[in-house]
Amino acid sequence: MSTILWQPDADRIGKTRMEAFRRFINQRHHLHVDDYPALHQWSIDQRADFWQAIVDFFDIRFHQQPDCVLLEGAQMPSAQWFPGATLNFAEHLLRRRDDAVAVVAIAENGQREQLTWAQLSEHVAGLQNSLKAAGVGLGDRVAACMPNTWQTLVAMLATTSLGAIWSCSSPDFGTQGVIDRFGQIEPKVLITCAGYRYAGKDIEQTVKVNEILVRLPSLQQLIVVPYARPQARIDDFHTPANVSLWEDFYEVGGEPDFIAVPFAHPLYILYSSGTTGVPKCIIHSTGGVLLQHVKEHGLHADLGVGDRLFYYTTCGWMMWNWLVSALAVGSAVVLYDGSPFHPGPERLVDLIDDERISVFGTSPKFLATLESSGLKPRHSHDLGSLKTLLSTGSALSPQSYDYVYRDIKSDLCLASMSGGTDIVSCFVIGNPLLPVRRGEMQGKSLGMAIEVWNDEGHPVIGEKGELVCTRHFPAMPIGLWHDADGEKLRASYFSQFPGVWAQGDYAEQLVHGAMMIHGRSDAVLNPGGVRIGTSEIYRQVEKVPQVVDSVAIGQQWQDDVRVVLFVKLREGVSLDEGLQQQIRQIIRANTTPRHVPEKIVAVTDIPRTISGKVVELAVRNVVHGQQVKNTDALANPEALEQYRNRPELHN
Repeated sequence: MSTILWQPDADRIGKTRMEAFRRFINQRHHLHVDDYPALHQWSIDQRADFWQAIVDFFDIRFHQQPDCVLLEGAQMPSAQWFPGATLNFAEHLLRRRDDAVAVVAIAENGQREQLTWAQLSEHVAGLQNSLKAAGVGLGDRVAACMPNTWQTLVAMLATTSLGAIWSCSSPDFGTQGVIDRFGQIEPKVLITCAGYRYAGKDIEQTVKVNEILVRLPSLQQLIVVPYARPQARIDDFHTPANVSLWEDFYEVGGEPDFIAVPFAHPLYILYSSGTTGVPKCIIHSTGGVLLQHVKEHGLHADLGVGDRLFYYTTCGWMMWNWLVSALAVGSAVVLYDGSPFHPGPERLVDLIDDERISVFGTSPKFLATLESSGLKPRHSHDLGSLKTLLSTGSALSPQSYDYVYRDIKSDLCLASMSGGTDIVSCFVIGNPLLPVRRGEMQGKSLGMAIEVWNDEGHPVIGEKGELVCTRHFPAMPIGLWHDADGEKLRASYFSQFPGVWAQGDYAEQLVHGAMMIHGRSDAVLNPGGVRIGTSEIYRQVEKVPQVVDSVAIGQQWQDDVRVVLFVKLREGVSLDEGLQQQIRQIIRANTTPRHVPEKIVAVTDIPRTISGKVVELAVRNVVHGQQVKNTDALANPEALEQYRNRPELHN
């Protein structure tokens, strides 16, 4: 069992909403659920009682009451949650109407804007009226290609208040990346910025927007937010649709209306990363997202009135949708747009003190970069407001756990989470009641029947296998766009183990209930027929100070697979025989001989998606001379050329 790095004391536990919820269900159902494992078991054994308890504990308001909580067939996917119920998503995020701050939006150049709960509601009411006048109604799609600003949040709330469907990408997507997404869903309205900022540069968007407009014949209204291009004018944009600038499109004021929709009414369309083809358009339900997010924010992140949540994300990543839902538990949200390291590595850490952030969310790559920059926030910052640090996107290395507790803050719940766009939420998540152990994720999310299965479909503990969910949960997608019979949905998630959700993560459940994610299943290496998760290799390579970043793949070689490791080295370091030997020794000493790469190759860049994930499959395809179908999903597609026809891999 790994070292315990943090444990909540009785006083802290007693103040958490998770503890209040445990007492709530004990009282309601005359139970004696005494600890988290028992609470989790009850939540999956008694799913109807559990999700009804979430509805009541968080005061979810149905316009029309449900006939029951759950109707389900013999096997997944066949659930109807809260059939007969109607509700509105935006209504729950706008319940507060007071003069406390609801949203703080900070731009890279230091511009700071804020809206109170009352002001946020007035903006939503005004925009809602204008969207309605533009013909937006139930089921229509409103698409946005926007930076992470308050305008994007207002637009999402106005869209969903009308029962329309919201779909978003970020301005750093290329032309084809945007068309691959929005071209499939045929939006009635597009909201876009005329320019955006990143790493000190202003990036003009007009040409790209006009290229996109040609490919969106369904469009009836274009709304342009000038943002980093204040001189933007209507005449710059060429489309038969109506064109308006944001500030001219609506008048602030009034009370928003909330159109009641069925529990399973589409709320969001999100997209798979699309590095192996056109992205899947994943449809998420109004009630499913709301219930899952209040559970995760209110119980697992322990957010409530008086708290502030920050997550570093673009609007093209599901974590943006997750972040803004914190409004539903009465917490304020802090939005940031721009590079996390401009003008210096302390940029986002400064925000914690400046904005009194209580829960700060980021990625493993961000924490590793802070450490390599030599930043020690516990010596340079107060951090008194910070109670929880969230990390997702990939597994957090044990070294980063050490860094957080040594150099950031010792009294902190460090929650490494794992879920995905597919469920717009988490399977594995943080927990304010449980200890944090080095290199481990705290455990399973309430209501999620998570297991790890071997190839034969048997649950295993202490062994690596497929992360599965064996019972229905409300945040399961209600479908994929243009997949009327559900065939693509079943093929995506239920083909490996019929009737059981397979997440595509190579995982491990530890004896004491903690979880580990060892990489994506489709990127698992198979030397000699033994399955190896790539994160097992990365965990060791991160110990080598000369290596900044790495990607591991399996290369088909002589009727087998050999492990190839590409490394990006610190400036001035060369990949000589001694360094190769050092890397191999560290991997061999801490894993197995099969993990040791046969080939180590130096590169100057590691390809990643726009949301920061290493794209092992794209690298593997290039190495094998295969086409990468969709490079528009990558932040740095030019990096792939370094992996093509490497002479080192021909012997």
